[in-house]
Amino acid sequence: MKNAATHKSGPETLAPGLPSGSRLPAHIAIIMDGNGRWAEKRLMPRSFGHKQGAEAVRRTVEAAVEIGLPYLTLFAFSSENWKRPVDEVNDLMWLLRSYLRKEMAALHRQGVRIQFIGARHSLAADLVGLIEEAETLTAQNQRLVFTIAVSYGGQDDIVEAARSLARRVAAGELDPDTIDSDLFAAALSTRGIPDPDLVIRTSGEQRLSNFMLWQSAYSELVFVDTLWPDFARQDLERAITVFAGRDRRFGGTGAV
Repeated sequence: MKNAATHKSGPETLAPGLPSGSRLPAHIAIIMDGNGRWAEKRLMPRSFGHKQGAEAVRRTVEAAVEIGLPYLTLFAFSSENWKRPVDEVNDLMWLLRSYLRKEMAALHRQGVRIQFIGARHSLAADLVGLIEEAETLTAQNQRLVFTIAVSYGGQDDIVEAARSLARRVAAGELDPDTIDSDLFAAALSTRGIPDPDLVIRTSGEQRLSNFMLWQSAYSELVFVDTLWPDFARQDLERAITVFAGRDRRFGGTGAV
């Protein structure tokens, strides 16, 4: 399994607010959930919840930079989310455009590399242009690799990897007997990114919802009741503290 047993967590010294000696995950992936319920509790339209959720994205990325997290991935829009009402989908796409236009330069100044995974062919041409602009502008940055999953599905990711390997086999470029978990992982959209050490889901729901299914095989899962628009640095730090207390054995006994 790619980056499972061999990957080490991040540095032992953390930013203020985290327990001394805690292990920092190298990669945190977050399933951002609860925007609609947050708005409904306030008798507001779902679009208002999504707008406040965009503010939570800004806070979380800022916290990740300050804490010293190397990799952060946010699940912004799933392949199944296209089934939502057209107006809601349009609002979400508008928010993504707005976020990139407002934050791209600031993230670049902070040394954040922005990249996207998911089915870009499903997105409008102008949005794809913004995505490519952000990726090009920040390509050399190394302080934080910030991945946004848009029109992404974990099953689709696995299927597309299988197709790409099958095409190589059919072309005579690849011996099928040489395909192992590392080669398969290298065909996924997340190639070059370590598997997430920690997957957080907000809003109290306890499922992966087709997010990074292969990559999360050995991730620690933390489910928090906080709705995404209310998610703040202290929520992120609490999840990291829970992670630091887990005994990660990757199928072994943990004995030396």
